[in-house]
Amino acid sequence: MPTDADPTAPTRRQLQQELLRRARAGTARRTTTAPGGAATADAGAPAPSGTRPGATARHGRHPLSHAQRRMWLMERLGGAGDSYHVPFATRMRGPFDPAAFATALTALVARHEILRTRYTEQDGAPGQEVLPPPASVPVPVADTDPADTPEALRREAARPFDLTAGEAVRARVLRHGPLDHTVGLTFHHIAVDGGSLETVAAELAVLYAAAGDPDGTQPLAAPPQYADHAHREHDALPGLGAELDHWADLLADAAPPALPRPTTAARNTAARSAAVHTVPLAPGLPDALRTLGAGHRATLFAVSLTAAFATLHRLTGDDDLVIGVASTHRTGTAMRALVGLCVNTLPVRVDTSGDPSFAQLLHRVRDALLEAQRHGHLPFDLVLERLGARARGTDGTGLVRVTSDVLGAPTVLRLPGTTAEYVDIGVGDAKFTLSYGLDLADPARPAALVQYDPRALDDAVARATVHDHAHLLTAAAAHPDTPLSELTGPGTRPAPTGDDAGHPAARALLAHPQVTDADVHQRDEERPVAYAVLRDSVGPRGDELLGLLRRSLPPGDVPAAVTVLDALPRTATGTLDPARLPGAPAPTASPGPRAEAVTETFAALLGPVPAPDDDFFALGGHSLVAVQLAERLRTRLALPLTGLDVLQARTPRALTALLDERAAQQSTAKAARKPARSRGPRTGTVLVTGATGGVGAFVLRELVAQGRPVLALARPESAHLVAGDGVDVVEGDLTDLAGLRDAVAGADAIVHAACTFTRHEVDLAAMEAMAGAWRRGPFVFVSSVDAYGHPGTHRVTEESPAQEPVSPYGRTKLDCEALLLHAAGTEGRGGASAVRSPIVWGAHDRLREQLRWGAIGGLYQAARTGAPIDLPRPGTGGNGWYGVAWVHAAALARAVTECLDRPVHGVANACGGHVSWHDLAQELAQLLGTRAVIRETDEVPRDLDHRWTYDSARLARPLRARPGEDRRTVLTQMIDGMPHDDR
Repeated sequence: MPTDADPTAPTRRQLQQELLRRARAGTARRTTTAPGGAATADAGAPAPSGTRPGATARHGRHPLSHAQRRMWLMERLGGAGDSYHVPFATRMRGPFDPAAFATALTALVARHEILRTRYTEQDGAPGQEVLPPPASVPVPVADTDPADTPEALRREAARPFDLTAGEAVRARVLRHGPLDHTVGLTFHHIAVDGGSLETVAAELAVLYAAAGDPDGTQPLAAPPQYADHAHREHDALPGLGAELDHWADLLADAAPPALPRPTTAARNTAARSAAVHTVPLAPGLPDALRTLGAGHRATLFAVSLTAAFATLHRLTGDDDLVIGVASTHRTGTAMRALVGLCVNTLPVRVDTSGDPSFAQLLHRVRDALLEAQRHGHLPFDLVLERLGARARGTDGTGLVRVTSDVLGAPTVLRLPGTTAEYVDIGVGDAKFTLSYGLDLADPARPAALVQYDPRALDDAVARATVHDHAHLLTAAAAHPDTPLSELTGPGTRPAPTGDDAGHPAARALLAHPQVTDADVHQRDEERPVAYAVLRDSVGPRGDELLGLLRRSLPPGDVPAAVTVLDALPRTATGTLDPARLPGAPAPTASPGPRAEAVTETFAALLGPVPAPDDDFFALGGHSLVAVQLAERLRTRLALPLTGLDVLQARTPRALTALLDERAAQQSTAKAARKPARSRGPRTGTVLVTGATGGVGAFVLRELVAQGRPVLALARPESAHLVAGDGVDVVEGDLTDLAGLRDAVAGADAIVHAACTFTRHEVDLAAMEAMAGAWRRGPFVFVSSVDAYGHPGTHRVTEESPAQEPVSPYGRTKLDCEALLLHAAGTEGRGGASAVRSPIVWGAHDRLREQLRWGAIGGLYQAARTGAPIDLPRPGTGGNGWYGVAWVHAAALARAVTECLDRPVHGVANACGGHVSWHDLAQELAQLLGTRAVIRETDEVPRDLDHRWTYDSARLARPLRARPGEDRRTVLTQMIDGMPHDDR
């Protein structure tokens, strides 16, 4: 894959910007007045008179090329490690003379100034200085067992370079026997690129021969020097304005491809090194692709690039895509022998919309590639500087994060009298997130290839996309006029008809770091069901794994459902035992009550009666319908289900399988529950309502962490979700007033976090019942800042009187507080605390639904779709800002539990911070990967008429943010947990 640097990769942004500023300042020609008033030119000035045309003075400092400046920046920023080392190794069998090779290498360094150039900084500006030729270049020789060679080469390649000392090349010879050696060279990327290695290998062969027979070889012609190239590039910059305008216009609204994000676990465990997957292709396929290209006036490279665009389109669903291709600044025969960093990146932008055939897409790609090549002499770094922040996605991702290439035979060092064999040292760090390749290194064994960054892309996704790439290459040669949506290759097989651990879904599941066993089974003509076993029974749910498969596999390879089991039932021979599998799809003639309920609810909300595998979105579904569908099924079947579940399962069959799985879990949990614990509350037991909700779940977690005994109120269908060590369960909800009274009477403290949000009469009746039954201990009520209404002042202190207009929701909270505070301290009751919270943020499905459809749902949906966002201009209506207060659910939970020990005997605010609408809109758009167009107006939409800041003095200590509780982190966690189609 491309070994050259990603120009969008630098980190530590502030330092980079400062270094870039200095570097740009240093490239401008400056004149200084010498003593006596004479003007003198610095090292960046043209060569003095008398120098041959096209050459530069060899003394003094020379400017860096833009590609070199990027390398220099990477070194200065630190953390690059060996990412920009270029190792090159060859195993040689036959007589090899290390002394002659050292002589040849010394002569090579003398010929090419770039191999003896040091890099310095003067007045904040980088430059390069050519050093005199060395007397000799050391070539150490070490006796090494062939089995130890890979590790020895990797260690050598990883050793750091000292660029300030002019070190750009190192050599080491590993001797395995008298006629068996491995010769390793390691260059720094600032001095060479992939094209330089051919020149290096060819010249070393001639110089090696000359070292053994000085009179028997022709001398090499004087080579071009890289400093000349750097000066020419520098001198040409003033005339490149039109070229910059062209690229800036072309890429002004481009965005990096939205690749599937890896799981948090995958990001945390992935190694730094790039990973590679390959799929063999038919030996005759490259010729077939060449013939296809010739028929459309396109090269094999353009055909391969077209397949990359088609594969990326199927992977991401994006129509407007940018893929980078490697180019070079070497032009003309005189430049071919130039050793140096001449690589340039060409961003190719193509519209894949309209479901074109492969041939139609090839025409689009060919034209876009030719246009990019016509303007390819402009350094891409200049384009990035012109684009500024637009050169990155809203999440900081570089514009060119996907590349494509056709890989030929690797360069080997062929010395006289020896046979040469290429030695692969490894690919090092990934410089791009994903790179597609057509590997023709061995013409008899072509392959499709992907190289990827395992920290930015799941292994399962990478494996799936290389298979899809191989299928597309194969199918395109046979059926180039077929629409992309229908284009599959021989490798795309139908779903297997029996047990098959080699099924793509099984392989993808097994690639997940938290899956230890997986298999796929199919009955009759139904779509298969996948089964997975998690490491230590901890990890993603079945629907989450299904969502991963949907994002990473072709539609024909996606099973109907993924069922998570404690262990796969297997026969004595190790094959899957279908008779003991739960959750297999029921026969169509007798689908069962849950399948019937799902089908009927789909039909009631979406219109037509769906087939078992009809997609929710294809039927016209969206997030709001998903919430409604989940609520109806939850009520009808008494099983836990959220809108998020619907969006991830997506088909009636998959949703039924998910409900079957939860019914089995519920039955198991009920059977395992110890009745004695739920009937005999322990001393100090805290009753928590709403334990399965967004706030209650965090409160429950905090109480368990503190070692407090907990009694959780939960509906029967959700009881198994909260039962566990330290937690007893009492079944009930806010409509069961008798059950509420009994639960309160048996508790030593109460945290009331449940709320219907819309059925205000139910909320008020529940509080009345609970306050009436309360007889001992403290009572904490999770209220809302909406109870303040619309105060006349911008700052709201705790217990400020409520001001109209108070929403029905806020009025109910206010009435519930009054009931509680009136009862507090009477008849043996303890202190009461009404903890008023604003919008609550946290990684919980219920809180995610509130983010999408709650108080700021309109803002979220606009940011998600990239729709224009109208926000009130600061100062409108005499108000300095417009925005909202927020709190992290974990901080709110700490505040609530502190009130059990130290009741506030009244009202306390629980605010973690405040955020303006403008900042929140920008943050959401960045995290969602869209381009928000924010328009400030003098109008104040009703939903955005919030301008108050809330004091939180009473609970300041527990509300103090802990690591990972900042606004951006929690929003990232929430969005990462959203369904892929609703991010």
